[in-house]
Amino acid sequence: MNKYNYEVQVEANSKEEAVAKMRAICDLLKKLNQKELSKLAHVVMNDPIKTALAKRALGV
Repeated sequence: MNKYNYEVQVEANSKEEAVAKMRAICDLLKKLNQKELSKLAHVVMNDPIKTALAKRALGV
């Protein structure tokens, strides 16, 4: 599989929070395929009820 590099900006209150966000994003990239990741992004951006249920299930 090819690897691609990107420069990204992360909105966060601290450097530690930005690093934690990027680690979480990288974990998602490793475990989800393109279709799953796209569907997750769509739900988060367009379905606040499902997003709220997921957050509750995750305890956040």
